[in-house]
Amino acid sequence: MNYSLFFEMRPEVCLLGIYLVIFMYDLIAEGKYRRLFHPLTCILTFVLVMLTLSDRSSFTLFGGMYESNAIIVLVKSVLAFGAFLVIMQAHRWLKNEDTHFKQGEFYILLLSTLVGMYFMISARHFLLLFIGIELASLPLACLVAFDKYRHNSAEAGVKYILSSMFASAIMLYGISFLYGTTGTLYFEDMTEKMTGMPIQIFALVMFFAGMGFKISLVPFHFWTADSYQGAPTSVTAYLSVVSKGAAVFTLFIVLVKVFAPMIEQWHLIICLTVVASITVANLMAINQHDLKRFMAFSSISQAGYIMLAVIGGKATGMTSLVYYLIVYMAANMAVFAIIETIEWHIGTAVKRSNFNGLYQSNPKLAFIMTLALFSLAGIPPFAGFFSKFFVFMNAFSAGAWLVVFIALVNTVISLYYYLLIVKAMYMKSADTPISSIRLDPYTRISLAICTVGILLLGICSFIYSGIDSIAFGL
Repeated sequence: MNYSLFFEMRPEVCLLGIYLVIFMYDLIAEGKYRRLFHPLTCILTFVLVMLTLSDRSSFTLFGGMYESNAIIVLVKSVLAFGAFLVIMQAHRWLKNEDTHFKQGEFYILLLSTLVGMYFMISARHFLLLFIGIELASLPLACLVAFDKYRHNSAEAGVKYILSSMFASAIMLYGISFLYGTTGTLYFEDMTEKMTGMPIQIFALVMFFAGMGFKISLVPFHFWTADSYQGAPTSVTAYLSVVSKGAAVFTLFIVLVKVFAPMIEQWHLIICLTVVASITVANLMAINQHDLKRFMAFSSISQAGYIMLAVIGGKATGMTSLVYYLIVYMAANMAVFAIIETIEWHIGTAVKRSNFNGLYQSNPKLAFIMTLALFSLAGIPPFAGFFSKFFVFMNAFSAGAWLVVFIALVNTVISLYYYLLIVKAMYMKSADTPISSIRLDPYTRISLAICTVGILLLGICSFIYSGIDSIAFGL
């Protein structure tokens, strides 16, 4: 084997290099140098984003097991940027008495999941895909249970690892049927032998069920609320955006590359799960008072919306999926940064009632929270409106007009429960309102990035839509 081929995987090589630097620094640095650990990790993670974006050439390696192209590199960069935001927002939590001595472990586990996600996205062979999924899932379970001094964090970790174990077993069971009927694990070779026989349809259902657990689609969502609530808030943000984005993109690739001849079957499966995910999650979110459980059901609903981009398996669907992921990341990370800030300030889990009168004492936080919630709800002219519009158009062009109609109705429901928080901030008063909160520099920078992303992406999308309409004489 020519081992120099490994260095062609530049995003993974860069990530592993940064991984080793952080590991050695954690091992060697002592005393005053430990104070530089967090800024060093932030800088290195941002460098990773830039290095990942630097090479957009298209190529395959190891006989077609690994593929890289411009869209794959872009998605890897988005995931790395999401990890960068999570590390920025975790600064105050990692300084706590219970966690400051585990700072290096947190960074190492987080980057380990990123390595697995990189392999998931580039995999064109089911063995490499499964290795990537497990490499991403196992460290995530450790991150969910990271705050071992809290009982519900350990419970959340157990629920996550058990659900992940069953999902992986179901997925592997489906892959074994695919191998048995096609005699190969390469995506490209497998596509030619897909005939739609019953055993292959069963394998499709098994594989989709396994990925459905990773994405938190209904009816594979039962672990989500408890795990999100018990996990540290920074980890919850990572689960809801970065992990979910990698899984959705991977599912899109497999459906298009492997199951293309069976598009009628998986088109129906996606339509049913999208309707179920959006409807069930929206109805459940209304009655949630704990903000992390609330955001858990919000993320299940958003997973349903992003799956609209997968319907049809077109190039436009891929584009709308990546755009939705970027917009969702900006809005969701802003919400979780504010939840984590308030959680640190009050010392307990954040309830909806904790936001009562927030505008009076913390107008800037209330304003950013409002922008983020409006974007998640899809209100124009914020970026979330255009991301939903693009996935709706993709699903409509694929003939799923009834699914689009149901999703539009559900958008009204989601607007209602997002506005419940806005109402609490601006229209309700609290007996003991939250006092003014001073943000640490890292949280301030991450919130500024998210706010600029929400506004700038919305403006750019509005301009692009206007130009596109003029070009077609609309």
